[in-house]
Amino acid sequence: MPLTTEQAAEIAEARATPRPTLRATSPGMEAELYTAHPILDHGLLRVIDYMGDDAAICQAARVSYGRGTKAVTDDKGLIRYLMRHWHSTPFEMCEVKFHVKLPVFVARQWIRHRTANVNEYSARYSILDREFYIPAPENLAAQSVVNNQGRGALLEGDEAQRVLDILRDDAMRSFDHYEGMLSQEGQKGLARELARMNLPMNTYTQWYWKTDLHNLFHFLRLRADVHAQYEIRVYAEKMCDITRAWVPLAYGAFEDYRLGGVNLSARAKEVLQRRLRGETVTQEMSGMSKGEWREFQADWG
Repeated sequence: MPLTTEQAAEIAEARATPRPTLRATSPGMEAELYTAHPILDHGLLRVIDYMGDDAAICQAARVSYGRGTKAVTDDKGLIRYLMRHWHSTPFEMCEVKFHVKLPVFVARQWIRHRTANVNEYSARYSILDREFYIPAPENLAAQSVVNNQGRGALLEGDEAQRVLDILRDDAMRSFDHYEGMLSQEGQKGLARELARMNLPMNTYTQWYWKTDLHNLFHFLRLRADVHAQYEIRVYAEKMCDITRAWVPLAYGAFEDYRLGGVNLSARAKEVLQRRLRGETVTQEMSGMSKGEWREFQADWG
């Protein structure tokens, strides 16, 4: 259960109390504000605040007053031009702050994106809840034999149940010991900052994560990709939905040029050009390594 009754009531109260503002707003993002989207078994994602919209991107590119006088079709063309030619600074004029509840091992992968402001729940000051991530059976997979950082075939039957039992039992035992080491009534106990080191990586943590749209797009390009780890990809996919509602023109350009687009090396470009001229090109003729050629063939046949 990602939210307690009290937390849900607090969110409902915030959403029921609109405030007048002179700043530019996005109807799509206004509808998203504060809403808690459940992710995984105990996680959540919600927007706490934001700044800017599609018009703010165009305003920054044109350095104009107010929202400008251009039509929406002009704004769409300008945003697509900016995205197509990698002009990033206008997208940095928009910012968003998320509240994220996620497993620690996902947080450690997420924090590698060092282009955001982050403030995490402190287990030095507070006692963590007994909440830990246990994968659904359909997300249990063996190690890939071709990708050292990926998954292979699904685990099934007794083997899947054995792994689930180990994950659950180990997490419960660690939490039992964690709580047992903490200060108890009449006993000193162990300091929270030390007791936390016994907790497993599937323990849930929370943070506020604030970033600009340019760096959010970079995060989504990597983490919403089909090859990204499932446990971070589900957060990224929900962030894609939210971003589409917030800045539909910018997200449409991002989806076309980044998520759905491809980057070619000079050698790959040359191979495609030669193929279009009707030439037959082999891996040995291409100048690519076997790995490069395999990936090229997977995309282009």
